[in-house]
Parts: sequence; structure tokens; C-alpha cells
Amino acid sequence: MSDTHEAAAVASDRRRPAPGHAVPVSTYRLQLGEDLTLDDAAARVPYLADLGVTHLYLSPILRAAPGSTHGYDVVDHTEIAPTLGGRAALDRLATAAHARGLGMILDIVPNHMAVPTPVWHNRALWSVLAHGAESEYAAWFDVDWSAGEGALLMPVLGDRIGAVLAAGELVLDRAVIPGFEDEGEVDVLRYHEHMFPVRAETAALPLGELVDRQHYRLAFWRVADEELNYRRFFDVGTLAAIRVEDPDVFDATHALVLELLANGTFDGLRIDHPDGLADPAGYLARLSEATGGAWVAVEKILAGDEELPGDWVTVGTTGYEGLWRLQSTFVDPGGATTLGAVMHRLTGDTPADLPTIVISAKREIVDGALYAEVHRLTELAASICREDLRLRDHTWRALQDCLVELLVAFDRYRAYVVPGQPVHPVSAEALLAAAQIARGRLGAERSATIDVVVDLLLGREAGSAGRTRGARRDELIVRFQQTCGAVMAKGVEDTAFYRWTHEVGLCEVGGEPGRFSFRPEELHAWAAQAQRQTPVQMTTLSTHDTKRGEDTRARLGVLTELSLEWATLIDALRAATAAYRTALLDGRTENLLWQTLAGTWSEDGPIEPERLTEYLIKATREAKTSTRWTAPDEAYETALTGLATRALADPNVVALFADWVTRTRAGVQAATLGTKLVQLTLPGVADVYQGSEVPALTLVDPDNRRPVDHEDLAARLARLDDGAAPRDLADEKLLITSRALRLRRDLPEAFVGLGAGYSPLPTSTGHALAFARTVDGAPQVVTVATRLAIGLDKLRGWSGHTIALPEGDWLDVLSDRVVVGGVQPIGPLLEKLPVALLVRTGV
Repeated sequence: MSDTHEAAAVASDRRRPAPGHAVPVSTYRLQLGEDLTLDDAAARVPYLADLGVTHLYLSPILRAAPGSTHGYDVVDHTEIAPTLGGRAALDRLATAAHARGLGMILDIVPNHMAVPTPVWHNRALWSVLAHGAESEYAAWFDVDWSAGEGALLMPVLGDRIGAVLAAGELVLDRAVIPGFEDEGEVDVLRYHEHMFPVRAETAALPLGELVDRQHYRLAFWRVADEELNYRRFFDVGTLAAIRVEDPDVFDATHALVLELLANGTFDGLRIDHPDGLADPAGYLARLSEATGGAWVAVEKILAGDEELPGDWVTVGTTGYEGLWRLQSTFVDPGGATTLGAVMHRLTGDTPADLPTIVISAKREIVDGALYAEVHRLTELAASICREDLRLRDHTWRALQDCLVELLVAFDRYRAYVVPGQPVHPVSAEALLAAAQIARGRLGAERSATIDVVVDLLLGREAGSAGRTRGARRDELIVRFQQTCGAVMAKGVEDTAFYRWTHEVGLCEVGGEPGRFSFRPEELHAWAAQAQRQTPVQMTTLSTHDTKRGEDTRARLGVLTELSLEWATLIDALRAATAAYRTALLDGRTENLLWQTLAGTWSEDGPIEPERLTEYLIKATREAKTSTRWTAPDEAYETALTGLATRALADPNVVALFADWVTRTRAGVQAATLGTKLVQLTLPGVADVYQGSEVPALTLVDPDNRRPVDHEDLAARLARLDDGAAPRDLADEKLLITSRALRLRRDLPEAFVGLGAGYSPLPTSTGHALAFARTVDGAPQVVTVATRLAIGLDKLRGWSGHTIALPEGDWLDVLSDRVVVGGVQPIGPLLEKLPVALLVRTGV
């Protein structure tokens, strides 16, 4: 067996849970919070069971920072969040779910904890602030105690420390700290809503000296980007990384979760951001051992054709690589040129400019928000070179230049190099490719230095003979990889993707907007590979992190089918708003505005003004071109929100978009229903994000985390189950979602079974996307979806077009129509809906 085939075989063995562990057939994501507690979730169990899902998929449930709206800012790993109802409510939910035959999956956060306000909510961090490196929790946090004179940086002040002291805003006080009541009343420092412990025997010192003698350094919040000495989640200073690579930290932070898996409360886990960990493969191996091989999926962004590392013990990802491929299959390549021309006219950008925009954005992040991380990398590399005579002439500046260019050139979230272990060829190739690009940007005088840096990052011998390991060399390898992920996330997804406006729906988490569209054959090839390699990983169209909901992206995709008409509409919109559209606004923001309106305008009218303006402010601050979170431009933002709100109320704009909604109705229906049905029947565990069983024209968080009216959904589903015909697109999508989920539940062997397969079906037109799900090679379920319906109508519809169905008798569960196998005309099959879902009948 070749090395490649052997690696594939090993990977395949790791991609299913161990025997005896449940495999979800489908999941339904619930965003828990004060408006959706665990008891509220229990009340929704009857509806979700009727919908057809097999597993509830819960957002994080451990105690989070005060006011948390998402749960990813954990402060206590030993307690179910009281705001969600605590352990008793979780037990009630589990009882209700299990009584209806539903299992549960839990989202957990191993990479970081919150730095809450006040800090005592995180007892582990409070202890570290009180006792420094001597705290029993000091090993929990990824702190460089050698920096900052042994003090942990706390960048929470609204001004520089001198000004804060002069203003009397720091106050010495006494308080009883929750969680530390046995210590009684203790000395504390107060700064507005913040509170910090006072180091023993320093309370009597003058205030300035007292502040300087603590195990932490209070600092102006802007200092964090330049001098932070603890690893954080990307550039979020209020999320401090923890060291789960330490077995004691792993055990302490996972004990409750492992108990809930062992007692059957949960069947599996979703792992948040494993790329941030020191050793993702090691973590997943330890987790598998601790759970006995439970179903575990990872939130992993795969760039381009990158594949999941073969040594990761996981069923696969949460589905972003499938999301962008599927969504792009419903994008018309013929619209690329015209939309590119519109973009160029408004923004000056051309379709060829995306790589340049990405490089520029990554460089800004490396030089700005992540400077502290890059500085730490440079310090490590410089210290390694200083202690080795043969490397001593590689200067700090040269090392920094090389590290910066490598980070900018690196095209994925990380390479997977583990100190002391052989480097996988894929990881070496990715790093060497980045190095080749970096060399071209650095010039010949840095060539020798980048060779040294690459050798260090790959764990090769560098400098004196035999030197490959050491604490700092190992740390450099790990920290560089952790920084790569932060640069990609903040530079590409949270900056460049907000600047690129060719077709904004393509700028999605894990997306590849440089690939404007996907051919059906390419989707089939990817699906077949997924069936072989990751048959029970997740598929999704919307998550709590997507920048736009699936239905918003579906409507944006229709722009590509009517690109000339869209260009004309842009001219009309610009003419209608010329009187109140100021020169302050740049073309990228204007193009984003018009496309956002197209993606969120429905038969019911436009998105609410508050939702639109909140989104536009966030999007433009993320773009960092004219305004940003750290330096908002009030005049710019006022001009932007003014244009948006006036446009929504402008009768001319309303009339133009009302006409657009009418013109695009058929295309929107086909894209909305087609993408959903295909996602629900592709290889993998199908996930439905809360509320997306009907059209939900949502934008980035927090917009996509708004409460869902499950009572209305339950009433709609009951009407459909009673035999009522769908009244609108919402009913149609709910019908498709419920029937597909129920079919998965009733025939799990065709979707997640050991004998499940995927087989494309021949059609006479690229406007039809069709495939069969098989069991041991025998077709059992057939999916048929309409692609690019508007273009199809221009070509006389389905006239003369056929599909080759597998032999036998079939029932379309969407229309109750009986279909005979063999070559059949497509038109009658899709007479009622632009999609069909067939199940084999009889023997």
C-alpha cells in the first residue's frame, strides 16, 4: 500500500465514532441565551421531533461572562450556566428530548476563557491576578511571565495609567469576593465597574507604588495590540487562551462535559476553533480516549482544496467547505463579467484585484491588531539566534521582516507541525510555498534569514550541529501556527471579505470568492470524495458565525442570473438617491449597501432600518477602510446610516426593489429550495440552523441570533401535515426541510450508514442537479434540484430535457407523485416545485 493510500485508510478509520457510539443523522442548532433557556428548548422538543431532526445541537452551556449573548466566553467549566437554568434545567431538557427519541450534541470551547468584568467571575483568572505565577491556576493560561516584568497585562483602562491615577479613577477598597468567601473581606482595586485583587502586603503602599507592585499591570486598552503578554482569541483581549495541552488543565476544564457524555446526556461534541490550540491532533486524541470515541466534529476552516489532517481523531468539520461549494453551484458564471464591471465602476476594484486586497488586509492586521503576537514571535526567534554563535548575525529586524512576510503569504489557517515529530509533507509544502512568496517580497539580503526561520518553524536543524529542540524552539513552532490562524481570520474573513464586493454572498466564512461559481460536476466530485473520506461530518448552510444567512445568499446569487438587469437597477438606485448620497461614502460601501438590500428585500418589504444600519456599521468597521472599531468615524457612519434609512423610506427606491423582487421570484424560489434540499441530502450529518427551515433573511451576528418564533413554525408544520398545500415560499421551504429530515430519520442507512453511497444522475441539462443516495450500491433516495431557473426560463424551460432515474418505482415525498424509473422528462417531475425528493417504493 502506498503512503498516500495508507494515510487515507488511517484517516478513514478516524472519521467515524467508535462502535457503540451514536451517529447523528441530522442536527438542529439552538442558540441558547436568556431569551432561549434550556427549559425553553425543552418546550420546543415536540416541534423539533415532528420536524424530523434526530439531535438537538446546543450552543455552549457552561457558565459564561455576565451579559454573554453567545456562551463562548466561559468563566467556569464546572457549572451549567445559571442564566440558562443550570444543571436541573439541562436534565429536564435531556429527559424531554430522549422521551421523543432525540439525542443531543454540545458545542464546547477548549481554546479560551473570558476575561470578564469584574474579573472575579473567572475564579481561575482572579487567582492568577492575586498570586501571579505562584497561583495554582498559573499553568492554565498561556502567559509569557518573562515579559512585562512578570506582571500579566490587563489592558482595561480608558486612558493611560498616569492620567487615570491623576483623575482619581483607581480606588483602593475592600470587598468579599464571590467564590472566595472563605477569605473574608479583602483589599481590592476598583476602576469603574472593574475590580482587581491586591497583592498581599501591598495595601499600605502609596497608590502609585501599590499599582506598580501587583502581579498584573493595568494599562490603557490600546496597549493590548503592542505589548500583550497572554495569548488571546484572535485579537480579542477579553478572551484569554488556556493551555489544554496540559493534562491537568484538560481534565479540569473537561470533567463536566465528559460526565455529561458518559451519562448519556449528550451523544457528541462540536469543538470550537481547534486551530488555536497548541496541538490540535493531540487534543483530539486525548478527547477521543476520554470519551471512548464519541462523535466529535471540529470547527475547522479548510482553504481551497486543503484536506483535514489525517491524524485528527474527528468525524470531520462543521461543514464550511461544503457550504461555499454548494452555494457557488447555484451562482451563474455568466454574471461574473457584468458584476465585475459594476464593481469596477463603483469601487475601482477589478475581479483580478482580490489577491492584492487580501494581502493588504493581512498586512494591516499583522502590523496592527496582531503586532503583539508578531513581536512575541520575533523575540523568540531572536533569543534562539542570540544564544547560538552560528545564528547570531541574524538581526531582530531581519527576523521580524521574515516572520511578517511568512504570515502574510501563508494561505491557510495553520501548518500542523508538532515539535519533535516528523513533519507531514503537506505541512512542509505549505510553509515552503509561503517562504518562496516571502522571498520575492523581501529581497536577496533577507534570503539567508528566511532560510533559518523556515528551518526553525519546521523543527529542522538550524545553527550549530544537532540543534533542533529546546523550549524556545518548540514554542516558536507552536506560536507561529497559532498566529497564522489569527491572521487568516482577522485579515481575510474579517477585513478583506468586507472590502470585496464582486458578489458579496461569496464572501463567507471558509469561502473562496476568487472562485465565482462551481459547476455541478465539481460539486458531485467533492460530494463523492466526502462520502469516502468524511461520511458523517456536518453539512450546513447557515451557522451562528456565517456572515449572511443561506436565504440572503440565495437571493444574492440570483443577481448573477440577471446581471445586466442588476446593472441597470444600480443606475436607477444611484439616480434616485443622488440628492442625499454624500461624497463621504466610498464605492465599496455603496456596492455593499445595494447588494445587502437585494439580499434582504422580500415580498414583505425591506429589512428593518435598525437591523440594516447596525449591520452596515459593523461591516464598515470590519472593513477598516473609512471607519473602524478602534477609531470610529462619526461623520462617515452618520452619512452611511443616513443614506440607508432614507433609501428604505424613498418611494422610488421602494418601487425599484418591489419590481426587482417580482422579477427575481422564480430564481429566488429555485435557489432557496434547491440549496436547502441538496444540503439536506448530501453526504454527512445535515444541520439546520434555528429558524432556517423557513426563509430567514439574516445578516452577520448578532442579527442571525435573533429569537425564532417556533410556535408559528409549529403551526405551519401542522397545517402542512394536515394536507394543506404550501401557501408561500416559507411553507415550501418548511415542507422540503421536514420531509427531507424525516426521510433521513426513517432511512438513516442511506445517509450515515456504513453502506451509504452517493451517485450523480445523468441529466440532459446543466440546469438540473440530480443524485442518488445509495445503500450498498442500490439507489434508495433521489434528489433533483433546479439550478439557475431564470436562465432556464430564457431557454424554453424544461422542454425536451430528461433525467435518467434509477430503475424501479419512486414516490416524490414533496408532491406525493409516483414516478417510474428510467429516462423521464424533467418537466412533469418538477411541475409543482422546482425540486423533487424521491424515495424507492416496494421491493
